[in-house]
Amino acid sequence: QVQLVESGGGLVQAGGSLRLSCAASGRICRMNAMAWYRQAPGKQRELVATITSGGTTNYADSVKGRSTISRDNAKNTVYLQMNSLKPEDTAVYYCKINNWGQDYWGQGTQVTVSS
Repeated sequence: QVQLVESGGGLVQAGGSLRLSCAASGRICRMNAMAWYRQAPGKQRELVATITSGGTTNYADSVKGRSTISRDNAKNTVYLQMNSLKPEDTAVYYCKINNWGQDYWGQGTQVTVSS
């Protein structure tokens, strides 16, 4: 089994920054892709950013230029640094790992940005 534990969410004022972390444990394939998603109240879950095992990244247009996804393969951990946060960034943020062809999700961490 694979478990993902997210941390780093919280309440921040607009313009502030947060760094989310997601640690994976279990039988982890080194050639995996990791990603961050978010889901705001009343909205569908949306992709925020992805990173391959080799470090190739992609971002949603809504966060491009303000966020950076990174990973520490030795720690099986993925990070999401978010800067210049906006109220519309308020959501529950989830990490996902595609491990041996199967998707695993974390429990989510709440990010609230006040105006």
